Amino acid sequence: MTDREEVNETEIVDGSAIKPFASILVIGIGLIGGSIAAALKALPEPPKVYGVDVDKQTVTVALEKSFVDEVAVPNDQRVDAWLDSGEIELIILAIPVSGAEEWLERIRRSGFDGIITDVASTKGVLCAQADGILKDPQLFIPGHPMAGSEVNGLEGARANLFQGAHWILCPDNDTDPDAYLRLHEFVTSLGARTISVPRSEHDSVVAVVSHVPHMVASALVQLAGDHADKSQGLFRLAAGGFKDTTRIAAGSAELWCGIALDNKQALAAGLEELQGILNGLEQSIRAEDRRGLTKMLENAAELRRAIPANWVPSSERLVEVRIPMSNHSGAIAQVTGFAGKVGCNIQSIDIDHITEDTAILELILTDEGDFGGLTSLLLDNGFDVSIRPLVPKE
Repeated sequence: MTDREEVNETEIVDGSAIKPFASILVIGIGLIGGSIAAALKALPEPPKVYGVDVDKQTVTVALEKSFVDEVAVPNDQRVDAWLDSGEIELIILAIPVSGAEEWLERIRRSGFDGIITDVASTKGVLCAQADGILKDPQLFIPGHPMAGSEVNGLEGARANLFQGAHWILCPDNDTDPDAYLRLHEFVTSLGARTISVPRSEHDSVVAVVSHVPHMVASALVQLAGDHADKSQGLFRLAAGGFKDTTRIAAGSAELWCGIALDNKQALAAGLEELQGILNGLEQSIRAEDRRGLTKMLENAAELRRAIPANWVPSSERLVEVRIPMSNHSGAIAQVTGFAGKVGCNIQSIDIDHITEDTAILELILTDEGDFGGLTSLLLDNGFDVSIRPLVPKE
């Protein structure tokens, strides 16, 4: 894409210039893995989807629902044949972190030389394992779809689970640029909105917005349960607010126990900080400090109202960002990280190779985020940048 005055909207959304994956292996066909498989098979031109799961019933159901083309349990000889075939282009580890090391070793021993991603809620342990085990760690790009359901396993899987959801990608300075472009396009094809977060920050960020809230929801249900014995019918009185706040507490206890222990430091720190806030509320209430309590509640209400509601991009306000990359190692990780930091959503991403040593990184941004803040971050970090609106073709 060079000197483009007009852009076809379909090309931006569908990313037709980037080759889609023709064959994908999903390891773990639970809620997330099953939803990925279902979403892939719902595409206008679906890829071939292979699946692996330890549960034989899940294997049977996934095939019956046509979520996968072929499926097997891990010790089936076909799995090694798939890995060695050279046909599979993307592997998705949709399994708990505790089971990832064994699969990374198995992938390394095979002839697989494609792209690998994951969907785990924590990255610290998994990224260290990938760096130490894989032959080509630059082709491992951690991922984390911020989507879920209170219905566990394949039973809760659905093709539209990721529509409008954020999907975190964690490239680093060594990430293969072409691999990142293809994975970014894969994520957006499922209806998700990608956001780039540095690997070193991921676990602390999701602890605050995902892991602590789950523990709080579980604690609220436990509190109500403790009082239910004393007041029959208490749960019948639970209104919409209580149900909405505690919905996520119905998730898999085994899964969330694993997530909590995998992210114990960041989660414990978040819970400690929350306890300080709750202590402040308690003190204000006991002291009948109306002014202090009102201020805390007003501040929380203002912050809550600032959280974006369900958002639909305006095709009339697409923006193109062009950034030369000749002297910037790890430019994709830096630039996408800056975009995520200021709330800009990258709808499409491409690299225009000018010469063997120079290229232009081209981003198509949708109508949200702080474009001025993004420009400042790029300039302050030594990037040249041009930003202009795009006019879709009639």
